Amino acid sequence: MSERYFTRTIQPRFNETDGLGHINNTVIPVWFEAGREPIFAIFNPGLNLERWNLIVAGFTIAYLIPTHYGSDVEIKTWVSRVGNSSFELTQQCWQGGQKTAEAQTTLVHFDYAINKSQPMGDSLKQRLSQITGE
Repeated sequence: MSERYFTRTIQPRFNETDGLGHINNTVIPVWFEAGREPIFAIFNPGLNLERWNLIVAGFTIAYLIPTHYGSDVEIKTWVSRVGNSSFELTQQCWQGGQKTAEAQTTLVHFDYAINKSQPMGDSLKQRLSQITGE
């Protein structure tokens, strides 16, 4: 099974709108996290928090144009880099055929019992390398 990227459709809620009529800048990172669920499931099928094995090491976002209430948003997620114990995701927010935001997130394969990163096995690296983007 190989996907170029994962997508998730979000229906903006009225309460996510700020005083300027835009989706608030604090909301889109939450949408991006929701868009990462298929990646989380690769590492932790069932998303069992007692067996969680990923941690966010970095996150950057660029807001390109405003995102608005009243029209669905598509979140695209793909792997842009695979390392030994970490990988980077690129995510985009699309509304009405326009890219409104883009983010890069670095995730680390992590063992919370010893508070230390762990190498990803070859099967995880292979699976991640198949999610290549556009």
